[in-house]
Amino acid sequence: MKLLTGYNRILLFVSTIGLICIGFLFYRTLSFYLNKQIDNHLVEELMEVRDFTHSRNITPAPDLFDDLVIEYKKVKHADTVKKFADTLFFNPKKRIREAARYLRTGVSFRGSNYQVLILTSKVEREEQIKSILLVIISPVLLLLLALLLVNRFMTRKLWRPFRQILDNLKTFNLNHDKPFEVIDTPVQEFRELNQAILDISLRIRSDFREVRLFTENASHEMMTPLAVINSKLDTMLQSDRLGKEESETLADLYKATSRLTKLNQSLLLLVKIDNDLIRDTENVDVSALVVERVSYFQELIQNRNLSLITTLNPVHLETNRQLFEILVNNLLSNSIRHNYENGNIEIQLSQTGIVFKNTGIAKALDANKIFNRFYKDSNSEGTGLGLSILKQICNRQHFGFSYVYAGDRHCFEIIFKSALP
Repeated sequence: MKLLTGYNRILLFVSTIGLICIGFLFYRTLSFYLNKQIDNHLVEELMEVRDFTHSRNITPAPDLFDDLVIEYKKVKHADTVKKFADTLFFNPKKRIREAARYLRTGVSFRGSNYQVLILTSKVEREEQIKSILLVIISPVLLLLLALLLVNRFMTRKLWRPFRQILDNLKTFNLNHDKPFEVIDTPVQEFRELNQAILDISLRIRSDFREVRLFTENASHEMMTPLAVINSKLDTMLQSDRLGKEESETLADLYKATSRLTKLNQSLLLLVKIDNDLIRDTENVDVSALVVERVSYFQELIQNRNLSLITTLNPVHLETNRQLFEILVNNLLSNSIRHNYENGNIEIQLSQTGIVFKNTGIAKALDANKIFNRFYKDSNSEGTGLGLSILKQICNRQHFGFSYVYAGDRHCFEIIFKSALP
């Protein structure tokens, strides 16, 4: 929920509750004062009844006017306490039931006691209350609506710089030279926020450039001595003057150096992918690329006597060829390296994606960890970065990437972005 939406909801809720409470209190207060007026009118009618009784020396007959009813009832004891209350009565002249207010008390006349009931209709006064409420509440409602509209317009205008700052943050990219835009706003808090973000973005950009430059330089500088070490070790391994123990030691050093070289290359590739330094795209014939890479690995496939089944439909993608080639190379290399002798590999290419299936160790890999950097299975001799690189490439290219173990086969699937929901 947006901030302004939440604020307006709270304002509307509080205003509605306040309006209901004020309207209720106003109605009760107005009803109280109108009832007091009616009660005074009933008392005046009672005084007229008493004056008529004493002056004429007779009991008046019950009277029925449009809005007034006077009834007498002979009783043993006359209760002179005045009782006021609301009731409903049937008006015989109007032939409807109406709300009324009555006064009940007792009077004495010639030694006899009478109970006097005087009723008066409240319909006219209730109409007055409704009219008064309508006259007062309607302007209040209109004023509240006007305040909400003005508040909505003003808050949107006041918060527009915040939206601009937020949009700038969303589009901010460390790899682009476009600076963080300065927002012109009269609100001091937003100016301070914009300046603080601008200062932070400049520091982040500077630190990022230094870290990226250091990483690239370090990786490149490491490649030269590693290449020299590999070359010297290769030369020494081919020498006939080494004993068995020295040859084994040099072979171990050669393997370790080769692994360090691969690790350095993988880390350098990850840096480039993370920093979005490989961004060129082209129309790639995926089926032709897969055939090309299969031909490249054909010798390794034959050496392990693996059977390869390919189902390749013609597919063209607008993507980076270098990164997609890395995807195919790594998945095919994993299918060969982690397979067993006389195993099989299956590659399926369709418009929705590409799937690599291979036999191997008879248990599923941990799908929650295999894409983590430097995570390796106990039987793996790799650097632990291969699947992490594939996952990062898929994220950058907006591909889906998943792993399942089904039918005694390890299945890695890349879902093309056109097939993603």
